[in-house]
Amino acid sequence: MSLDLSSYADLMRALAPESLLTGLAMVVLLLVAWRHRTAADTRLAGIATLVALAATAGVVWWLWWNRATVDGIAQMVAVDDFRFIVDWILLGAAALTVLFSFRYLEREGLLAPEYYPLLLFAALGMMLMAGGEDLMVIFLGLELMSISVYVLAGFNRRSPRAAEAALKYFLLGAFASAFLLYGIALIYGATGTTNLSLIGVQVTTLGVGHLPLLLIGVGLLLVGFGFKVAAVPFHMWAPDVYDGAPTPVTGFMATGVKAAAFAALFRVVVEALGTTGGWPAVIAGLAVATMITGNLVALAQRSVKRMLAYSSIAHAGYLLVAVAAGGAGSGAFIVYLVAYTLTTIAAFALLAAKGRAGESDVRIDDLAGLSASRPGLALALTVVMLSLLGFPGTAGFIGKWYIIAAALGTGHTLLAIVLVLTSVVSAGYYLPVVMAMYMKPAPRPDAHAGMTLDWVGRAALTASLIGILWFGIAPAGILGLSQASATTLHAVAGVTPAQADSTAVPAGH
Repeated sequence: MSLDLSSYADLMRALAPESLLTGLAMVVLLLVAWRHRTAADTRLAGIATLVALAATAGVVWWLWWNRATVDGIAQMVAVDDFRFIVDWILLGAAALTVLFSFRYLEREGLLAPEYYPLLLFAALGMMLMAGGEDLMVIFLGLELMSISVYVLAGFNRRSPRAAEAALKYFLLGAFASAFLLYGIALIYGATGTTNLSLIGVQVTTLGVGHLPLLLIGVGLLLVGFGFKVAAVPFHMWAPDVYDGAPTPVTGFMATGVKAAAFAALFRVVVEALGTTGGWPAVIAGLAVATMITGNLVALAQRSVKRMLAYSSIAHAGYLLVAVAAGGAGSGAFIVYLVAYTLTTIAAFALLAAKGRAGESDVRIDDLAGLSASRPGLALALTVVMLSLLGFPGTAGFIGKWYIIAAALGTGHTLLAIVLVLTSVVSAGYYLPVVMAMYMKPAPRPDAHAGMTLDWVGRAALTASLIGILWFGIAPAGILGLSQASATTLHAVAGVTPAQADSTAVPAGH
């Protein structure tokens, strides 16, 4: 199915998933305004949210099944397999968050069903970021996502930690958005366009790749994205925000928000920047700093939630290695994104089952003896920790393997070495969790009496674990999809300098 985005009908087809999700989010918002007083009302809003996410995923599948592509230059929104697969990852992360939130919200007394419309609007912003073919669309998606997540981070209004998390996230998020927008303005000033493909033409064929104005703009753009993905040295907000937010929201932030920001960064890097201007070296430096800092600081953490927060920073470094590999790393990027999303959401769901009042006080030693009283949950947490470590037989191992292969294939040998060494270091904080559960006695007989999941949470956790193990043992399916998406994401594919000249605004106007 070839779409001409200059045609209104075809443009609406290309935007069908986002349009449907917008409409359904408004319906859920009306439902919340009508029924918002009891736990049953909150659960009804959650069920409606799942229906909205499933329907949107179905429309994404329809576009993918019909091999939707763009006829000519994609002006505002991309129509390719990379977008569709990332959309599935984002919608899946949102759906798992909803499933793990049912019991958590009731247990913590957070009976405010606007939680679910906020998740839907955040997912909508993420999809716009992943599918944006124009810097302004990416920015609008980022702001829609960020505003929703700012509120979700402070959703527990009785918690000072949550209020602190929301304020820090808002202030530093606004700071990052300012960098990003200023970078977009400078890039427009240098190239006369905000379309990624047209910027790529000018960078690769018209000799503007070394203009100081463009280089400064790209630098500011990378700073803005660095804040959003929590890359070192722009990571200072992440541990406190992850620690203070409600745990299901923390899982959503560590997966969905990060996946959307990385997808947008990856598209900008591959389609607009090419290999000029020295950006690969900059991203490689960020990757090294992020992998080393995230892993070393995580070693010192005794709180499970803060350990997972710094672990998330370390994994951002691994994803930056795929970004540094450019187009050759797009397949590995997708594989790792799937593995990381399944594993991290499951990790925070298990933490939410263990703790109370935000789970900030759950320490590694508090998991001692879990295997004796809750063998199923202990086994699940073991699989999660091993996947985060990159143990063979798990999806995390496959993801890291293909990122290393992409780095070596593009000459980034140092990045591959640092990734391997820092993964070894990460055993120092993942394995103590497993050792505590299986090799230490519980501090008291009833230490884990309250650690339970409802049937919805158990079903979601089981699905996540099956995905982690299935992709680790038989990864052919996800590898095929990722490789197919890689072929659709090429810098300035099919765009000529003549087309760029006819579309772009002269620089300085």
